[in-house]
Amino acid sequence: MDAHSVEYAEARRRLFPDSGAAWIEFAGAYAVFDGVDSPLTQSFGLGIFEELNPATLDRIERFFLDREAPVLHEVSPLAGVAALDLLCKRNYRPIEISNVLYQPVEQPTAESQDHIRVRLIGPEEAHVWTDVSAKGWAHEHLELLDFLLQLGTISTARRQSLCFLAEIDGEPGAAGVLCIHDKVALFGGASTVPELRRRGLQTALLQERMRYAFDQGCDLAMMVAVPGSDSQRNAERKGFRIAYTRTKWKLCSPR
Repeated sequence: MDAHSVEYAEARRRLFPDSGAAWIEFAGAYAVFDGVDSPLTQSFGLGIFEELNPATLDRIERFFLDREAPVLHEVSPLAGVAALDLLCKRNYRPIEISNVLYQPVEQPTAESQDHIRVRLIGPEEAHVWTDVSAKGWAHEHLELLDFLLQLGTISTARRQSLCFLAEIDGEPGAAGVLCIHDKVALFGGASTVPELRRRGLQTALLQERMRYAFDQGCDLAMMVAVPGSDSQRNAERKGFRIAYTRTKWKLCSPR
């Protein structure tokens, strides 16, 4: 996740030089600033490669506070009890949990549906992919549409970002991302426009991205889902299993 978030911030900085997008690596963790309200503005890998200590938190907290951003950390249970205890002592509180799922990459069985087509888009189709993705995510939060459109524009411009579009009877209806790093395939968030849901587009998107990952020599697939969500259940039906549950921590009142 950390490498993909860094690439996203780099893409935003290229497209929007005045955005202030930036990142640092410190004590084996990455801190990414993608904008004050961006869901990617947080740290990744805290306490995994080096034991978490007050000096590390001081450095990473200052990175966010200097940019007037909330201080957020996506923390794996592998960071250990001592790391969580330190976060509590420094007035952090858990605000979100998510499941990281995985499965070995294997060639998927053919499940051809003549009326559904999934393909990797070309640069000239970036606006179509962005529109479908934003409409799918913004269905219940129309106030986020402009933000999601910008998010989609950056996703299609990000290095190592592979954008797939699913069509049903020729009509674009679902969009998903695949990012590959060191033979690990990260299945990014996929969305379907409301009027074409429950027609098999999500399943087709997952299958085609898995086929692509296999063809590229990947050996591990991973994705993130809200515990108990439809996304998690769909993934588990396709062979994904929970690796661990991570927690997002927020600094409630900076010292």
